[in-house]
Amino acid sequence: MKHFRLTTFMLWAGLLFIYAPMLILVIYSFNASKLVTVWGGWSVKWYAGLLDNRQLMGAVMRSLEIACYTAIAAVVLGTMAAFVLTRIPQFRGRTLFGGLVTAPLVMPEVITGLSLLLLFVAMAQLIGWPQERGIVTIWIAHTTFCASYVAIVVSARLRELDLSIEEAAMDLGARPWKVFLLITIPMIAPSLAAGGMMSFALSLDDLVLASFVSGPGSTTLPMEVFSAVRLGVKPEINAVASLILLVVSIFTFFAWFFARRAEEKRKRAIQQAMEAETGGQSWRPQPAPVSPPSQG
Repeated sequence: MKHFRLTTFMLWAGLLFIYAPMLILVIYSFNASKLVTVWGGWSVKWYAGLLDNRQLMGAVMRSLEIACYTAIAAVVLGTMAAFVLTRIPQFRGRTLFGGLVTAPLVMPEVITGLSLLLLFVAMAQLIGWPQERGIVTIWIAHTTFCASYVAIVVSARLRELDLSIEEAAMDLGARPWKVFLLITIPMIAPSLAAGGMMSFALSLDDLVLASFVSGPGSTTLPMEVFSAVRLGVKPEINAVASLILLVVSIFTFFAWFFARRAEEKRKRAIQQAMEAETGGQSWRPQPAPVSPPSQG
């Protein structure tokens, strides 16, 4: 009992440690005072003022745009890398390729950002592209970083798949691309969704890489918030952060809801299939026959 109480206390303490700052941030986003640390009553004027703050809203839209592009590109590149690592056994450079794929996971972002900056500068001198650093260079940097996460997640899922299903489809005449689209993709869809959401979150949160490869007019939301926090936290920042928390919470709820519905639908389909095989009745173990007692 004591162990159970200690475990419960640690659980609630951990949840409080994680979510209490977020709750405080949301509460202070309704603060009527210009001073963040001084409570001046309830007000929604900072949410209404976001529409007039074009610089902050432009940074928000720019970050969302880059995050969407990064999630799509990272899923495509990470999935291809995962297939190379798991489905091509005769690839001699697999070890080297796997190390190159996972290198951004352990390499400091400062080193990665500086390397990409030097790369873009050298490319601009050699071929004239990119002429200036902006959304495209940030997108390339974020894709390079996030594709590694997608490759790891998808590789773990591909190693768990039963290859007999794909082999049976090809034995029945299906072409490899059709097997990939109709069988493999649906089976690894959860890992693709997880990798895409992880890439979106990492891109939206990144500050170091964007600081190295961005240029004038391409400030992202983390850069805007960081530059504003150095002069003091503004109430508009609390409002923007609260809106992002609301959108992420709603998206997470719907993802959980649809995943739960899909899982319940799959369980009902399996149960119906089992009932159909047993003649419309659920299978139950039959008791062993009892022999009649022998008469002396």
